[in-house]
Amino acid sequence: MLLPTFRLLQHGITNVCNNSLPKSVLESSSFLQTRHYAARKGTRERKKKAAAKAKSKVVEQKVGFIPHNQRNREQFLMKREKRKFDDSMRRDPIDNVFVAKYYKWIVYPFTEAVECHRQTHHPDMYNKPNAPLHLTVELNMIGEKQTRFVDNFTRIVGIPHKFDQNEERAILAFTKNPELQQEAANAGALLAGGVELIKQIQNGQINLQDFKFIIAHPEILPELVVLRGLMKRRFPNPKLGTLGVDMKDMVEQFLHGINYSAIKDEYEKDFGAIETVIGTLDMDPKHLEENFAALVRDVNTMRPKRAGHFISRCILWSPPSPEKLKVDHERYIDVGKLNDQRAEEENEDSERIAL
Repeated sequence: MLLPTFRLLQHGITNVCNNSLPKSVLESSSFLQTRHYAARKGTRERKKKAAAKAKSKVVEQKVGFIPHNQRNREQFLMKREKRKFDDSMRRDPIDNVFVAKYYKWIVYPFTEAVECHRQTHHPDMYNKPNAPLHLTVELNMIGEKQTRFVDNFTRIVGIPHKFDQNEERAILAFTKNPELQQEAANAGALLAGGVELIKQIQNGQINLQDFKFIIAHPEILPELVVLRGLMKRRFPNPKLGTLGVDMKDMVEQFLHGINYSAIKDEYEKDFGAIETVIGTLDMDPKHLEENFAALVRDVNTMRPKRAGHFISRCILWSPPSPEKLKVDHERYIDVGKLNDQRAEEENEDSERIAL
């Protein structure tokens, strides 16, 4: 006999045909009931949030040993004194004796600043008459947008008056013209050649790592492409000044020029600085001034397209003296101004001689 309808309902079974279940199951009183209830309100949302949290959970990496001088570096950088200097809100000094932190820095003419350093390095004081003259150029590294900053850059600028920089610079010159090869060798290139030189480098007879600078003439550029993988960033480029027609000037520029780097501060992104040497104190002050003008004009070529200045301040200093003198740099940025200034100074000198 089949179980009555109410018995099926009692066991949790509804809408069952007479032949859909075995007889033994229907007659059994120990039939297991299966019930399906709706999920509790909010359970699905809670499970979704838990799954999303598990996906976004970052695995903590074990931190290795940190030297004591690098611990809490971010806090130290936040508390340190800012390198960016601005004394525009301070008063001008009214006499020769004043407290420097309350007044503006005195801006010296370049030749006067050199003479001041010469006095401190006189044999009666530091006794360093041929000490190197260092230059610090402070830069405003803000780019075309306020949130963008100028990247670090390294350049080499030719100077009109060379000096001993205590640095060996091996130069490799590529050109097809034998006359230009001889011209580059006479100017100071360690090795100059054409297509045969490229083959020697491919065969391993010449190592590119032995040369600090690589320059080339545009005519040999198609044959030089095979060495692009070996040269990488040192591949001749007109922006870097390593690709040009005048081989003699390029060799002299890279052999005797001033190699400088603009480095952006790791915490103050809008501040950068250049530290280099422009000559020695025993050089003619006019020659030092011309080297300084060449360097300032070259740095200003990297100026971003925005309003405001790029070079903030130029400081001359010469160790072992701790004295630092701020010099006027704006008058040298414009070549026309510099030429007019030279003419005025020559006229003044001629008038003094006549008097």
